[in-house]
Amino acid sequence: MTTRLTPAAAAGRTGVSLDTLRYYEREGLIGPVRRSPGGRREYTEDDIFWIGLVTCLRDAGLGIADLREFVAILRTDRSAQDRVAFLREHRATLEQRVAALRRAMEVLDDKIAYYSRP
Repeated sequence: MTTRLTPAAAAGRTGVSLDTLRYYEREGLIGPVRRSPGGRREYTEDDIFWIGLVTCLRDAGLGIADLREFVAILRTDRSAQDRVAFLREHRATLEQRVAALRRAMEVLDDKIAYYSRP
């Protein structure tokens, strides 16, 4: 028997809102999500995995278009090299953002030190 979660339970397990769950489904990032005979969404463990993956990549700064592209890569017969290339490209972008944030923090530290002087 496959576990079926209500939208509220799925939101609780994944840490996203009900609106986010619906948005991910509407954008084709998860799902299609099963429906009960009464028409209510029922999330499976597979759905929970996809929600977690999309949320992780979203937190890493990927936009919706990038997420759609990566989900398409995962759901088709594209090669592992395609997946790796996509992730490496976005990792490089994150490294650049981290470097920029570190430079900004150094500037702020300098300003804090300057304005902290008596």
